[in-house]
Amino acid sequence: MTAAARRTVDAPGPTAPVGPAVVVVNARSRRGAALHHRVAPALERRGVEVSAVHVVHDPGAELPELLPRVLADTPPLLVVGSGDGTLAAVVDHLAGRSTVLGYLPLGTTNNTGRSLGLPLRLDAALDVIAHGRTVPVDLARAGDDWFANLVSVGLSSEVAGRTPHLLKRHLGRTAYAVTAARALLTHQPFEAQITADDRTWTVRTHQLNVANGRVHAGTPIAVDAGIDDRLLVAYALGGAGRASVVSAAALHASTPWRPMHHKRFVTGATVHVVTDRTLRLDVDGELTDVVGPDHPLVVRVDAGAMQVRVPHGFVRRDPLARERTP
Repeated sequence: MTAAARRTVDAPGPTAPVGPAVVVVNARSRRGAALHHRVAPALERRGVEVSAVHVVHDPGAELPELLPRVLADTPPLLVVGSGDGTLAAVVDHLAGRSTVLGYLPLGTTNNTGRSLGLPLRLDAALDVIAHGRTVPVDLARAGDDWFANLVSVGLSSEVAGRTPHLLKRHLGRTAYAVTAARALLTHQPFEAQITADDRTWTVRTHQLNVANGRVHAGTPIAVDAGIDDRLLVAYALGGAGRASVVSAAALHASTPWRPMHHKRFVTGATVHVVTDRTLRLDVDGELTDVVGPDHPLVVRVDAGAMQVRVPHGFVRRDPLARERTP
């Protein structure tokens, strides 16, 4: 058994807070500007000592310098208030560390927060940090880029690049749907060959996802998917026809209770993707690298790579865990 596997099986789930905490809040996230000033005082009222607070206004420019600096002394707890994109940058620096993540979902879709079972109300999410439990969860790597929830190729990359910040602030998740509907009118399908462990699958589609977490577009992808199940889940959202994308998205939103094999999802610890043309990668809402005929994408899961505070009702899905929360 690997060290990561042992960490996932044997890690305790303490209820006491693991302070002192360093707080980082993205003021550009949907609710970060309005709520960032409440985070530190609310944590201290709950018994969590706060050693430093950093309010970020330009994540792309500030986080690459800030995160290595605040983590250099290995703080016991890093509290992050943000959306999925900022968290994708944070996990690059938290992977394999003993620092525990306390996450406040303040973004638009909050897929990772939903994968962790976190409440979206600020006070309730703060209660989880102060009084919840610590568990190890999986991270995945798209090449050298760590992520918590999802890497995707196709229409979502255009949506991530086109959706205005103000539209997200005012419309929430609807902003992505509006932008996707416009982009789909001219979007061209692509062919992808996906190999997951020893299975190969070829599809022509507008959207391909490889998930580590259990939520996409705010909805669980399947009843048996989990962020600590040691599996990646690869699936296409529709086929080559534009109408099939719409119907697949509607089916995805209406059948979160179905298991993965009923949805024809492909699972594995490693997923290889090659596309017939060069396309941008959308990693938890942030555009990063490319995939194409000469740039294959390799996604790997790292079991138990990050420690995070979760509610007491969080259900462990690790098949080797000795204890599960009912």
